[in-house]
Amino acid sequence: MGQVIEVKHPLIQHKLTIIRNKDVGTKDFRELVDEIAMLLTFEASHDLPVEDVEVQTPVAKTTQKQLAGKKLAVVPILRAGLGMVDGILQLIPAAKVGHIGMYRDEETLQPVEYFLKLPEDIDKRDVLLVDPMLATGGSAKDAIDTLKKHGAQSIKLITLVSAPEGIKAVQAAHPDVDIYTASIDDGLNEDGYIVPGLGDAGDRLFGTH
Repeated sequence: MGQVIEVKHPLIQHKLTIIRNKDVGTKDFRELVDEIAMLLTFEASHDLPVEDVEVQTPVAKTTQKQLAGKKLAVVPILRAGLGMVDGILQLIPAAKVGHIGMYRDEETLQPVEYFLKLPEDIDKRDVLLVDPMLATGGSAKDAIDTLKKHGAQSIKLITLVSAPEGIKAVQAAHPDVDIYTASIDDGLNEDGYIVPGLGDAGDRLFGTH
């Protein structure tokens, strides 16, 4: 079974508390989502392989560690996932970026895929699938299905706020996927929104309603 890692770092918790506030404006919300995504990725990348390399410092020759050339891809679930990409790329600038477009049918609460563009070598990359909210788990499950159909074998899901229902759904469908989240919230309300959550992340990121 994949791990569920609730990252309790003080900086993450502090920034998450700020963006939960309904009065925080779009600019601050967007910047803080970027920062939280970066910090979550720092945690999620702890097992990247490294290799020895010899370097000459101003003082002496030394053998140190560097990344072992592992290929990575960042795949946001549109549109809210876009708000996490820049923060991740600041840490891993060589990662390729794919996109999976999904929206939630307001009647059925089920995800509908409307756009897909992935790196051609997605089957050779470790994938960080990102979406601020893991609510029912429907979008995440379908996005992981899509990635696997295109050959992705190593996938981690990174979210800001997760509902237990969504975590359970993803684990049931994809037990090989680790989930990294800043918070496991209480659950879902009758409209399928996370409680206490932070509202509609897409609307708050892009200033829409």
